[in-house]
Amino acid sequence: MNVVVMGQGYVGLPLAMAAVEAGHHVVGFDPDEERCQQLSSGISYVEDVSDKTLRAALKSIRYQPTSDESRLAGFEVAVIAVPTPLKDRQPDLSAVRVAAETLARYVRRGVTVILESTTHPGTTRQIVLPLLEVRSRLRAGVGFHLGFSPERIDPGNEQWTFTNTPKIVSGLTEECRDRVREFYSGITQNVILADSLEEAELAKVFENTYRQVNIALVNEFSRVAHTLGVDVWRTLDLAESKPFGFTKFTPGPGVGGHCLPVDPVFLSHHVRTKYGEPFRLVELAQDINEAQPSYVVARLQNALSTRHGKDLEDARVLALGLAYKPGVGDSRHSPAVEVVTQLLRKGAHVDAVDPHVDGTVHGLITPLPYQDYDAVVLLTAHQEFDLAAIASGARYVLDTRGVMPQAPHIERL
Repeated sequence: MNVVVMGQGYVGLPLAMAAVEAGHHVVGFDPDEERCQQLSSGISYVEDVSDKTLRAALKSIRYQPTSDESRLAGFEVAVIAVPTPLKDRQPDLSAVRVAAETLARYVRRGVTVILESTTHPGTTRQIVLPLLEVRSRLRAGVGFHLGFSPERIDPGNEQWTFTNTPKIVSGLTEECRDRVREFYSGITQNVILADSLEEAELAKVFENTYRQVNIALVNEFSRVAHTLGVDVWRTLDLAESKPFGFTKFTPGPGVGGHCLPVDPVFLSHHVRTKYGEPFRLVELAQDINEAQPSYVVARLQNALSTRHGKDLEDARVLALGLAYKPGVGDSRHSPAVEVVTQLLRKGAHVDAVDPHVDGTVHGLITPLPYQDYDAVVLLTAHQEFDLAAIASGARYVLDTRGVMPQAPHIERL
């Protein structure tokens, strides 16, 4: 089968590799020429796709990365997996629109087009469908098939990959859904049927809204516990002993990455702007999590003042981790970056170390011995960090992830 994947990022590239491994001929389209050149040379910039996997796909001659629009001609299935970021705190669907308009010029009778990009309910029907119909002059559900299947990529997760993570599929019509199911059944292990496009779209944004709200709850809970003088980490361990009705979330410096800071906004913005209804809990959760980096800085400032009689201004601080989660180099919307930015604004001298993020000190050697810093703040718990060495060498540590051993000079968030 001839497959087109629009967008070769953290969603599109793993999808393209899975389709190649299933025997399909895949055109990986991306408007970024440098990206395509890098892929063509066998170098992957997506952590979940190894250079070995990419080179095997290229060697099979079933994978062609390209920015040449004419290569889209002749597809049987096309998947739109382009970014849907926030712009001025509002959802930006421009990449989806451009991808749909581009694809529409090559839509012919009988093909299937699937949207994977995360968005608000109604996008596939109200935005993608008319763009495809107008330019192709074919009717969706009759002349061509249209569906939505939300991406569920978790970068760095070796247990749940593209292949074994359950895949929700939906279609404009029952036949459309059957075509979408047929495609994904060939490249994933577990396909789950949704009754409508909107149901699948809403399920996606709710998955991450659920996480956003619960992380906000535990972040605010940790502040309350600190005020009460109670160990929040021990409290959470005790609560987790309940075998039913409780899911453990842990506090941290905030939320980051491609989903949590973005997806809930799609939902709350949509219901507010279109229906005039606020999604109050989601908006409050967003505010709480966005304020968490400031809370980390305040805790660090207070610790330096009470323990060492020192202000943040001119303090020497070592920040460990800039990525939004362990084991990856993705620093998009990372709360760790915001913490470092705020520390610099307050006049602190900050060294940032992250073995996965370009532009920082790499490897296991810190710029200075740990004891030469007034404070060490652990922001991302990469396995490369030697926690025992940090604990024995640092004068003071603020552990925002709750992974350091307990000691008088180590304070957990």
